[in-house]
Amino acid sequence: MSRAHLFCAAAQDARTVGGSSSRSNLRATLRPSRTHRYALWVSAAPMAFLSRFSRNGTRSPSRGSREERNNHPILSVFELERLLYTGKTACNHADEVWPGLYLGDQDIAANRRELAHLRITHILNASHSKWRGGAEYYEGTGIRYLGIEAHDSPSFDMSPYFYPAADFIHQALNEGRILVHCAVGVSRSATLVLAYLMIRHHMPLVEAIKTVKDHRGIIPNRGFLRQLVALDNALRLKRSA
Repeated sequence: MSRAHLFCAAAQDARTVGGSSSRSNLRATLRPSRTHRYALWVSAAPMAFLSRFSRNGTRSPSRGSREERNNHPILSVFELERLLYTGKTACNHADEVWPGLYLGDQDIAANRRELAHLRITHILNASHSKWRGGAEYYEGTGIRYLGIEAHDSPSFDMSPYFYPAADFIHQALNEGRILVHCAVGVSRSATLVLAYLMIRHHMPLVEAIKTVKDHRGIIPNRGFLRQLVALDNALRLKRSA
């Protein structure tokens, strides 16, 4: 079982114990040019650590000042992982993490009836392959599709897709609603959603993570986190120029 599946399975178990449940397609595919042992842990982080990221209640989509954003803390990958395991860890088949932007798994992507119910107009598949799904599956639905052949591996370079994905998501939200998904909806697709919030809404990485985690548990792999940190640094330099 992959760490992403383990993450969502454990979150689902926690919710169960608690007693609650929580004709014009765009055919595009972006193609790319360790496996490791994993143990899930969810624990209360030290108050000194959490105090760096305190916020009052759930944040609605808003933008702070340039100074506030540039003063947001830059975290190490280890600190980001601790932040990811703090707070909400549950994930449904799809969760609306930003107005009109749903983050989900391959099951919801294959459910055409539910996609129609959610009024999804665009799909970004971060786990595209020639063996599973693709634009052909959505023929006749009017859904526009973008596929990225990404692998959930720390060695996979997702960064070349940050800006194309952000542009596609931005266009989709101007025209309707979008589902961004991969196999489980917590690593590859979550990484692209975080990059979108950072690029298009000028959020520091920490703020983007907290924005998404208000609605869905996510856990990008360590390699993706390093790439997001690099994007965060580049965007900070650009904003301060």
